[in-house]
Amino acid sequence: MIPPEADGVVRAMPVILRIERELPSRTALLEAAAQAALAVCVDPRAQGEWHEPLRAWVDGRIRKIARRARGAHWAAVQELPGVTVEVGGAEARALLPGPVDDVPKTVSRLQIGGTDLPPDEPGPVPEGTPLIVVNPAVDMTVGKAAAQVGHASMILAAVRGWSEAPRFAVRRDPALWEALLAREDVVCVRDAGFTEVDPGTITCAAAD
Repeated sequence: MIPPEADGVVRAMPVILRIERELPSRTALLEAAAQAALAVCVDPRAQGEWHEPLRAWVDGRIRKIARRARGAHWAAVQELPGVTVEVGGAEARALLPGPVDDVPKTVSRLQIGGTDLPPDEPGPVPEGTPLIVVNPAVDMTVGKAAAQVGHASMILAAVRGWSEAPRFAVRRDPALWEALLAREDVVCVRDAGFTEVDPGTITCAAAD
C-alpha cells in the first residue's frame, strides 16, 4: 500500500504511453517518457495555472503511474493538461499530477499493465545528449521503467538547474551502467519499493 503525504493525499503524475497494435520502439518510448515528465515541470504554465498542483506533488514523493493508450483513448488524453513528446515515432504524454483517487475517467479507464515491449538495439549515445541508464540487473516492465526514467530526468534537471527539457538517451547497458556509476556527477534514482522492485533499489542513473 502506498502511504499518503502529510496532508493525507496520495498524488501521482500519470504518464500515458502510446502503444498501438504496431508497437513502438522500447527505447524511443522511454526517451519520450523521460522528456515528457520533465517538460511538464519546466513548462511556462508551471509558474502559473499549474503551479499549485505541481508544488503539492513535488513537495512529497514524485510518484508516477504509467498507463498505456491507443486509438481514440490516446486522442482523448490529449485534451487533458500535460505535454506530449514524440521520439522516433514513439509518443508519451505526461499529465499534470493530482490525487490518485481523483483521476479523470479518461485516464482511470486506461490499463496500467500490458506495457511490455521487446528489447531493441538503439545504438551509440549521440554526443552531447544527457544519458539515463536503466539498471541492467533489474527487470522492470516498460511502464515501471517509464516512471523511473521520468524520475531521473527530473532529478538531473533539478541538480543542473535546467529550465528546458532536452532530449534524453536511455540505455540498458552493463558497461554504460558501470561507467556512469563511477562518475562523481551522476544522479541516481532509488525506488521506494511499492511496485516491482525492492525498497532502495537503484533503478536508474543519469548524467549529462
